[in-house]
Amino acid sequence: MSDKVFVQYVGFEVNAKARVYIFTVRESPDEPREFTLTIPNEAFSSHRARFQDAPTICSLRLHTELLTYSNHPPNTHYSITNSELDEYRAAHLTKAHQKMYTPRQEDY
Repeated sequence: MSDKVFVQYVGFEVNAKARVYIFTVRESPDEPREFTLTIPNEAFSSHRARFQDAPTICSLRLHTELLTYSNHPPNTHYSITNSELDEYRAAHLTKAHQKMYTPRQEDY
């Protein structure tokens, strides 16, 4: 991905099956291109994705596609997979959650 690529999160729309996250990508002086990424509503209701993390999850996927295809991916729509959600969640667990039940060490 070149330094002159600007990725902007525009917002999201909700439909019956998924949330659709919208991004624009600009390469100076080219016209902006719109990309959409979806996360199924079920991923949120089953707690595999959090609403506040969804734009970041989609942005990471979009950046991966831009890097892979030298800023010109062949598609403008992508669906976030269950494995991508699992990878994100595993990578972003806080240490407090990872060691939630660590026994307290007593001072003797």
